[in-house]
Amino acid sequence: MQGDPGTPGPATGGVRVAPLVLKVLITVVVSTVAYVLTNLVEQSGDELWKIAVAVVIGGSALIVQYMVDFEQRLATVETGHRERSRRLEEHFDHLSDAAALLSDLDDAGMSTSDAKRLIKSLRRVGQQGPEIVKAFARSEVESLASVVTDLTGMSAHWPRDNNEWLIRLTQCAQRTIDATSSSVDQPFWGTDSAGPYLDAQTEAMAVRHVTIRRLFMIKETEAEDSVVMARFTRLCQAQRNVGIMVRYLVLPPSPEEQPHPRPAARDVVIFDTDLYLEFEPDQLGVNVKTTLDAQRERVNRQVRWFNALWTRAREIAPGADPVT
Repeated sequence: MQGDPGTPGPATGGVRVAPLVLKVLITVVVSTVAYVLTNLVEQSGDELWKIAVAVVIGGSALIVQYMVDFEQRLATVETGHRERSRRLEEHFDHLSDAAALLSDLDDAGMSTSDAKRLIKSLRRVGQQGPEIVKAFARSEVESLASVVTDLTGMSAHWPRDNNEWLIRLTQCAQRTIDATSSSVDQPFWGTDSAGPYLDAQTEAMAVRHVTIRRLFMIKETEAEDSVVMARFTRLCQAQRNVGIMVRYLVLPPSPEEQPHPRPAARDVVIFDTDLYLEFEPDQLGVNVKTTLDAQRERVNRQVRWFNALWTRAREIAPGADPVT
């Protein structure tokens, strides 16, 4: 290419001259000029001496050309070496940062294998996935990063009902799960979402020997409805059959008489007395916000509240009317 060391630019008419031929031509020209100048300076001298001087000067010119060429090539090599060294240094810095992050994850008790799998999978999706798949993957990573970042402050929020958190936390529980259910007439227990949740609870009790208590909060209007209460009795018996401890509490109608200052319609699930989920409904009873909280003071307050209600609550005798 034009401009490379030791490579001449294009000759007149676009003809390229080989570097070696060009060096020879320059050497011949220099030798000829030296011979002519020697003749002019010393016209009576020995002809052999003049030729020798011309050859020496021409040879020197050839050597100088090769020295210049060598210097240019050496400079190019040094520049390339510095660039490669800089890139290697940046690469090693990235590797060092990645190794440090993985080490930090391992020290924190997190799974480094899952982190590596996530990074490799994201790389594959970025290389071969269509744009909509890439956009979805980025959105999922951003959502996960947002939740994990929030958890550094021991709390996180989701702008709607989040049964995935409920099931995953149930799968993570090691000791206890204490849950309130705000209404026996709510449609959740008849939906497909209730199946995986109850399956996760059954597994937690069977495999990890987790103790599960569920406290149903019954409104007086529900307690007075025989159809609702018959369905409630069957629901309680079904959960007791799989090992869940079940009690119920009839809420007084007036807000000032309720056992807790917050609206009792909010369902709360406490895991291992270390973390709780709270589902906040709107005026129509639809959950519009899920809060995950591990702040010690707030968790302790929820534990005390649940235990106080559990102590006041009543058990259901098999086959009996729960409100008699």
